[in-house]
Amino acid sequence: MGRRGGGKRGGDRWHGGKGPRTQRPQRNDYEEPIKSNDRFEHYYNQLGLFDHVEKENFWAALRRELPNSFRFTGSKGHAVPVQKILKDRYIPEIESIEYNGSTVEAPTPIPWFPHQLAWQMTTPKHVVRKFAPFKSFQQFLVSETCAGNISRQEIVSMIPPLLMDIRPGMVVLDLCAAPGSKTAQLIEMVHGGEEARIRKVIRDIKQNDGRGVSPNGEVVNEEIEEEKEQDDWSDQGRSTGLVIANDVDYKRAHMLIHQTKRLNSPNLLVTNHDATMYPSIKLPSEHRSDQKPVQNRYLKFDRVLADVPCSGDGTARKNANVWKDWLPGNAIGLFPTQVRILVRALQMTKAGGRVIYSTCSMNPVEDEAVVAAAIERCGGPAKVHIVDCKDQLPGLMREPGLDTWNVMEKFGSIHESWTQVQDDPGKLVEGMFPPKEPLPLDRCMRVYPHLQDTGGFFIAVLEKKVEIRAKPESESQRIEPKTSIISAVDKISARSANDSLSATKIDALDCIAPPQINENADSLTTAARQNQEIAPNQEPVSPRKHQLDDQADSYMSTKRMKVRDEVDEAAPRGGEDREIHWPPPPGAQLDISRPEAANLPEPESKDKTVIPASNQPLEQTGIDYKGKRNAGQQPFEEPFKYLATDHPELQTIYDFYKLSPQFPRDRFMVRNATGNPVKSIYYTSALARDILTTNEATGLKFVHCGVKMFVKQDVQKENTCRWRIQTDGLPVIEAWMGEERVVRLRKKSTLRGLLVEMFPKVTGDGWKELGEIGERVRDIDLGCCILKIEKGIGDDAFSERFVLPLWRSLHSLNLMLPKEDRKAMLLRLYNEI
Repeated sequence: MGRRGGGKRGGDRWHGGKGPRTQRPQRNDYEEPIKSNDRFEHYYNQLGLFDHVEKENFWAALRRELPNSFRFTGSKGHAVPVQKILKDRYIPEIESIEYNGSTVEAPTPIPWFPHQLAWQMTTPKHVVRKFAPFKSFQQFLVSETCAGNISRQEIVSMIPPLLMDIRPGMVVLDLCAAPGSKTAQLIEMVHGGEEARIRKVIRDIKQNDGRGVSPNGEVVNEEIEEEKEQDDWSDQGRSTGLVIANDVDYKRAHMLIHQTKRLNSPNLLVTNHDATMYPSIKLPSEHRSDQKPVQNRYLKFDRVLADVPCSGDGTARKNANVWKDWLPGNAIGLFPTQVRILVRALQMTKAGGRVIYSTCSMNPVEDEAVVAAAIERCGGPAKVHIVDCKDQLPGLMREPGLDTWNVMEKFGSIHESWTQVQDDPGKLVEGMFPPKEPLPLDRCMRVYPHLQDTGGFFIAVLEKKVEIRAKPESESQRIEPKTSIISAVDKISARSANDSLSATKIDALDCIAPPQINENADSLTTAARQNQEIAPNQEPVSPRKHQLDDQADSYMSTKRMKVRDEVDEAAPRGGEDREIHWPPPPGAQLDISRPEAANLPEPESKDKTVIPASNQPLEQTGIDYKGKRNAGQQPFEEPFKYLATDHPELQTIYDFYKLSPQFPRDRFMVRNATGNPVKSIYYTSALARDILTTNEATGLKFVHCGVKMFVKQDVQKENTCRWRIQTDGLPVIEAWMGEERVVRLRKKSTLRGLLVEMFPKVTGDGWKELGEIGERVRDIDLGCCILKIEKGIGDDAFSERFVLPLWRSLHSLNLMLPKEDRKAMLLRLYNEI
């Protein structure tokens, strides 16, 4: 059959389908950005941060390309084997390369990061692309990044979580969490030691039941020593802590979910709120010994990370737009928002808890000034203490925070103190200048690019000594609100009651609300463009040959905010103990019983649609639950509905997998309005369950919680359990399953066959080709089972234990792994692509 449509359709786009084929034209329009900005350089030079030589080193480093850096993720037991492959396989290959008469520098571990789980590579990209060992190393990086074992993360971004001193059982809030690299670190810390604790609990259970502690009766001594160091045994070794990750932007909140989902944590809850007015989270009533319930309990956090939106001039090495878009007004416009976020973080922290404030800006207006202003609003240094962290992270080169600084206003004028501008402050407020009362701001931490070849960063660790009642924003920090349209119209009517000419009315409006003339429109446009994030499903424009280098950087967007030329208007009303922003954003109206909603007027709403409570029949609501978004409204999120412990579908799962009675059965939930397990069943921690059930239909916007534990599967035979264990939930449940659904494997060659062949036959004589597992999979009942890979000695043995989901169908097996996980495992274990 001939090709439909003649002419140029379907022909080569570069020559119209006619004549000889010509070479695709090359893109030669890329120009190296000019890394110069007079105001940017003048402001930091006159601050006196460095002597002459060091100043030259600072600017030279800021103009160089940022080295690639990455981190091995997951628990230590999971991350170390992947790290070992880098050390044993790829580093020796790279160290053998010579270029221009000298040995190429191989990736090196970051000296201050624990257990050498973070690395950087300073070799230029043109050298990396020249040699085959680098190509295989790049493939390893991309493969393990896709599988979730490596995170491409900027070095300075790794610092704040390491200073939080997170211990098992703590409740942690990440207020401005997207894209999620720091959140992933927090999750790993909350789950610290969990594997060792559960291992000991399971061993004790088996010993009490008269069973062996392992298939061959061996107990590894180093594992027992690790178990002795653990705390948090209250929930059979499972982590009782919680990480709540928040972002104000709905799309970025889902980017955050994608970034953290690979950690498979039932102890993660994601919300979508403005960090400056983050709502209080209610807890269930607690019964005391006198049987009187304690009501109106609200969650307080042990640790809060406030990695706030900022102007981002510390990222100039990876974002060249900083050089042409840097404006002094960027920092000035962000200051009020940053203070409000930090104050709200301190309000929600327990007495004795810590708040870590960080930015990727080097501007003291966004750094020390914000810390000082927030401490002043919260009662001073007697109530909020700056923690000295100079002895933490040995090997990290840093400079102390600044005690004095000046402020550059919008047009480039520099002011030393508030007294110079208080008569005509413009957009400046007193809090942007050094505080009147001395504070130990030198305990803050500044990381400069030239110190260890990184980006610029600022960190302050604050400890809340006692409960606080935050002061309202002072009058000096308020900006006069712009005249509202309604009041302007009223005044126009009064001034021009006897004059019907439109021109007179327009002149009257100009007197009341003068038109805003944007004298720097082009610059504002570039600043807004500078602060746009790269969406997670978009690739930056680059030549095809850069694809491997850039593929794994999709989540390395800088956390910056679109900045306006004016300072945000202060909230006109609110209690002393917390700042209120009114009205709340769409979909965030709060339950009137919440403390932050007290004494506030009832908001007017154009949309009277109400999300139904859990007991309201679906058909009576008039809401289309299939649609994800109504026009102009907040995207709809399916509700979180917990299943009864005796639900028939759960009972089928308990019986089929012989689930231990000591595994909690009251934490399974579904994401649909009916509350029935239709496609998937999720599992969460106990605290996450309490939060979701207590705050249902109260206005809190929860967008994610839990791991997907079971997924419904089509079956080929009656009486087969249709619920297979999802890869995400396997690490959570596998230790609590009976041996009836377990297949054990010890040889690499056997696993390779399962990875290479998608559906190896079991029927007939097919099972004989499956080696050590042949008889076991032949005899096991149809349905899901788990493949336990055991550690051993020898070339064909594994150096680590891990588990994989396996499906036994009527005629074959299927290793239930995504394509990218299969590729990563073949490369990691067998060095095959």
